Amino acid sequence: MVIMFQYFEFPYGDVSSSLFSAGKSQPPVSGSLQDEASSNILKSLSNITHVNGSNYTNPLDILEKGNKIIHKGDKDAFEMKHNSTVDKVQETKGLVTNNATQPVGNLSIGGVSYSTLQEKDSDAASSPAPITPPPTFDTTVVAPSIVLNNNTFKPDVGAPNADHKKESATSHVNVVPFVKESHVIQMGDVVTISQMHDILLHNRAYVRSAKPQWSLTVDEELLDAKYQIENAPITGNDRALYPPLYRNVSRFKRSYELMEKILKVYIYKEGERPIFHHPQPVLSGIYASEGWFMKHMEESRNFVTNNPKQAHLFYIPFSSRILEEKLYVTGSGSRDNLVQHLKNYINLIATKYDSWNRTGGSDHFLVACHDWATDETRKSMDTCIRALCNSDVKREGFQLGKDVSLPETYVRSPQNPLRELGGKPSSQRPVLAFFAGQMHGDVRPILLKHWENKDPDMKIFGKLKKSKGNKSYIQYMKSSKYCICAKGYEVNSPRVVEAIFHECVPVIISDNFVPPFFEILNWEAFAVFVEEKDIPNLKNILLSISKRRYLVMQQRVKKVQQHFLWHVKPVKYDMFHMILHSIWYNRVFRVNPIG
Repeated sequence: MVIMFQYFEFPYGDVSSSLFSAGKSQPPVSGSLQDEASSNILKSLSNITHVNGSNYTNPLDILEKGNKIIHKGDKDAFEMKHNSTVDKVQETKGLVTNNATQPVGNLSIGGVSYSTLQEKDSDAASSPAPITPPPTFDTTVVAPSIVLNNNTFKPDVGAPNADHKKESATSHVNVVPFVKESHVIQMGDVVTISQMHDILLHNRAYVRSAKPQWSLTVDEELLDAKYQIENAPITGNDRALYPPLYRNVSRFKRSYELMEKILKVYIYKEGERPIFHHPQPVLSGIYASEGWFMKHMEESRNFVTNNPKQAHLFYIPFSSRILEEKLYVTGSGSRDNLVQHLKNYINLIATKYDSWNRTGGSDHFLVACHDWATDETRKSMDTCIRALCNSDVKREGFQLGKDVSLPETYVRSPQNPLRELGGKPSSQRPVLAFFAGQMHGDVRPILLKHWENKDPDMKIFGKLKKSKGNKSYIQYMKSSKYCICAKGYEVNSPRVVEAIFHECVPVIISDNFVPPFFEILNWEAFAVFVEEKDIPNLKNILLSISKRRYLVMQQRVKKVQQHFLWHVKPVKYDMFHMILHSIWYNRVFRVNPIG
């Protein structure tokens, strides 16, 4: 009877705890508290107002360990505490309720509105009494889902660990576990650039790679790199980096410096040629990106290591183009044998090395430009970081924050990849908009239906005929203000890089296309995005852009050009280094420590 009296009459189950519980939070009885706390965090992630063409401070500076934020052009410096609520989500897999940060409204920095977090006043001399959450609560993190046109994308989260099930009795915070209800971000048929950015922020806050089975020094190096990038000092005058081109130029610069300083890549020696380790990678045509990257990666002295235990990343050196050439049976309509070939390779390295099994493949990466590569690697290599030209945010599992959008480049001369670089000055570009190409897919026929031979300012063609006196494809790009980059069979097109190569402002007509280096570049600063449904209104959209705005964008295209160039020998900030950096950057921000 005494025991029953204690149980029903005192909230903590015993007299002493119930009577002397000042400063001690009671365990939640229902899911309402968890729901409210989860809602507050998610509101802070979604309540973001984007601006085009400005160098705004990345919201992650606020949501992830941002000790100090100073926006150039603003007189005020905003100080924030180190232990933000999102930090606690990442570090403890739960929501902090004692001394937790609470949403207090919106903060405007440089014209951008954020939902901010402010820490409650607390007495530093006193700390809350340690409480172990009741063992009946399941603290396994269930990553919130994102619904895109009724297709649910649920980010992958590391396998549940016993450490997640209960907090240590010596913990100094009372952790309320996540409830197993998915947070849903509703998306329409078209995912805009700003919505993609929201998804990226969402995944940065909630999604981690699987925890490594055992710890290595490289894990601590990655965690230290993440901390240094999050707390990067404000970049001074750097003539090589023009701030408006980047989401956060300070973070990018510090991340790039750390990559150059510490990154080591192990390249598996296994694999039959020419699909793996092609002796002469394909360096021309529209699939050249994967060939150039393979060439430079395997020749690198700075990044490559022969010791797997020293590697931060593991490169799977296959060519998706050669895989298709060698194994696809023409007319069969089946790619099962291609998928099986890659699966067999993963089984081989997983049996021979312990590197794959240590992380579940989350520190492995591939670089593939063929349209089929996204689907071919979706199962056996889904945990890897995949650099893919076919970067459709709504199809075949392309995951923002893990996978990388690989630039599709049309290299005409492998001996001189910079041939024909550049274009005419803006004052000598009489053509408003230009497009020419074969009628791949369903968007280009619509483009020609509305604009071919309809307006002298709009030079819209099918495949250009070669005849004496006619302008060539390159001449049109060099003398046009805007170059139309319309999707083909898939979302990607080499015209995006070609336009930048010839200093023509890209006009991207490809719904749900994730542009290259999306984690780093502020694409709306130098490119125009037009939804496919707005093709009939294309000219009015372009004319609505002021002359001054066009001149700014065209100058920015010239400045961002350095990131989209192949060199016979790699050059700082060029395409090779930018691809590798995006892979490195995504690995750093998904690292999951053992502790």
